[in-house]
Amino acid sequence: MAKESEKKQEKKQDKIKAKKDSYGADSIQVLEGLEPVRKRPGMYIGTTGPDGLHHLIWEVFDNSRDEAMGGFSNDIEVAFLPNNRIRVVDNGRGIPVDIHKQTKVSALETIMTVLHAGGKFGGEGYKVSGGLHGVGASVVNALSVFCEVIVHKDGGIYIQEYSQGKKKANVKKIGSTKEHGTIVSFEPDKEIFKEGVEFDFNRVVNHLRQQAYLVRGLRITVIDARLADSVKIENDETFYLRNLKLDVPSYTFYFEGGLSSLVKFTNQIFKPVHKNIFYIEKQIEGVESVEVALQYVDDMSPRVLGFANNIFNPEGGTHITGFKTTLTRTLNTYAKKNNMSKDGEDNFTGDDVLEGITAVISVKLREIQFEGQTKAKLGSMEAQGAVSTVFGDAFAAFLEESPDDARAIIGKAVLAMKARKAAKAAKDSVLRKGVLEGMTLPGKLADCQTNEASESEIFIVEGDSAGGTAKTGRDRRTQAVLPLRGKILNIERARLDKMLASEQIKNLVLAFGTAIGDTFDISKLRYHKIIIATDADVDGSHIRTLLLTLFYRYFKPLIEGGFVYIAQPPLYKVKRGKEVMYFYTEEEKVKHLGKDAEPIITIGDNESRAELLVAAETDVDEEEESTTNKKSNKIHIQRYKGLGEMNSDELWETTMDPARRILKQVRIEDMQEADKIFEMLMGDDVPSRKHFIQSNAKLAKIDL
Repeated sequence: MAKESEKKQEKKQDKIKAKKDSYGADSIQVLEGLEPVRKRPGMYIGTTGPDGLHHLIWEVFDNSRDEAMGGFSNDIEVAFLPNNRIRVVDNGRGIPVDIHKQTKVSALETIMTVLHAGGKFGGEGYKVSGGLHGVGASVVNALSVFCEVIVHKDGGIYIQEYSQGKKKANVKKIGSTKEHGTIVSFEPDKEIFKEGVEFDFNRVVNHLRQQAYLVRGLRITVIDARLADSVKIENDETFYLRNLKLDVPSYTFYFEGGLSSLVKFTNQIFKPVHKNIFYIEKQIEGVESVEVALQYVDDMSPRVLGFANNIFNPEGGTHITGFKTTLTRTLNTYAKKNNMSKDGEDNFTGDDVLEGITAVISVKLREIQFEGQTKAKLGSMEAQGAVSTVFGDAFAAFLEESPDDARAIIGKAVLAMKARKAAKAAKDSVLRKGVLEGMTLPGKLADCQTNEASESEIFIVEGDSAGGTAKTGRDRRTQAVLPLRGKILNIERARLDKMLASEQIKNLVLAFGTAIGDTFDISKLRYHKIIIATDADVDGSHIRTLLLTLFYRYFKPLIEGGFVYIAQPPLYKVKRGKEVMYFYTEEEKVKHLGKDAEPIITIGDNESRAELLVAAETDVDEEEESTTNKKSNKIHIQRYKGLGEMNSDELWETTMDPARRILKQVRIEDMQEADKIFEMLMGDDVPSRKHFIQSNAKLAKIDL
């Protein structure tokens, strides 16, 4: 036995040695051309999900916008075409088409097929630009199954087509023109974007509206031509598709007010705390432009948007750091100087002065550094000092020159400071009370057995009836259930101290394990799937909206981390003989059964299960069916409205079983738009909510 063991060990060592010996130069793989992009797309666009898909549009649009920032263009059109294609047109100088000395091919081909090739690395091609890595156009090309560039330049029309980053032919002149500019069309590759290649029109509209505010005098048109009967876009004389006068949705944006207009637009559903919008734009040594606009509104959430060379930075960066630090310092200085704090020696914190603010900070730099190709965070250190200097001086002057606005702003910060202290005391009291009573978890929570958060999930259900069914039908090892008693508190206008006095919200906080407010710690999250499972009626929709409001305002990292889901229970259970089917939409049921399936026995929501069994007995006897070799046409349909109407087996196989259920992941695609929606639906803006309900009432599906 000992000798056999030694032989096995020797063989194992020989295999290890062979692997080491085989690791030589031949093992090193060199990716050529645009292969690195297709191999590791996440390095260049962040993700191959919806965010990365839309990032392709931003990359192409940013090139056109940079032409406008340089004063070479004033008109950009983005069109949605059939077959998931996007077409971006600008009236700029047009991409150069002459031969590039270094690559020996057309400059157009070089830009589209070579990484780190572009006109933004130096020289006078661009004074300020959003692109700096020279990978934008080539990355879009690499990740598209179809890409075409048409250049109108120096009286000629030039074209080149590509597929998956490789040219299909050389650059070719196809005609003459009086226009000047570039047309880029592309179709994303389904092999890369496996989650889907359908673009969201509203998402693009919101993004491009924002861009129009940032470049004064730039006209941006967005056209949804996906359903157009005929869109003539092949090698013809059509430059802007809007000239075809297609009967399709379209928007045109053009603003002269700059960031002040953007702040006004963002605050249109809120009540301003002060009348005048603060605004400053100034050039400072080392930075081409610093532009800041702000206004406080009667709300608790801050809205701070950062842009660097017109690129939106969702993760902030040095310019946002400079702004926040200076805002806190300036308001503290003014309050002390004018004896307005009224709260002893305490200073405002950053959270105090940010409550209810809408601010837009835009910087333009010649040499700019982002943290990553997706440009989500600005890394240029000179931006921090520039914003601090320009904003600090101008905002201090604004407070002195506008005493009414200053009093309103300081009053807002004082209220926020008092609320913060009260909330902290209430939170400490709640947590301390929980520890003393030994109630680390709420009593109604049926917890799961595993302690591994990565495989744990919690179902938040509506009422004890659904809770009892879910607790019986669940997988006890990995699935926890927390039933809610009615509707939770609407937290849109409630502060933390009032929230923690709510038993329902306190139960949620304790169940998640992350704490809340300034002590929130996502690393302590107990479940990596938080699943909202409410009934398919108006009350269920309201409860779901209340929960999403809570998550968005106080547990946003849970949404951003992809931990929040919405369960999709079926609307119908259909029985035909021995066959049982579940349908999740009315359309799905009609498509499968047909409109003329007869006879249909419909079991209403108010009928008992005993009545269902009686109805089932009217079906054809199974022995008779086998004898006559005929199937019954009788169909038994049960319409579910609540999870409590299902038995545990039905709930498991339709809603809780990971192998068969349907879950919708909650994502934040546009933070500005999300803010507006929650404020409109759950805030004090009754006129906007009334208008929304009246405009969308026909879309509601209500069972009477």
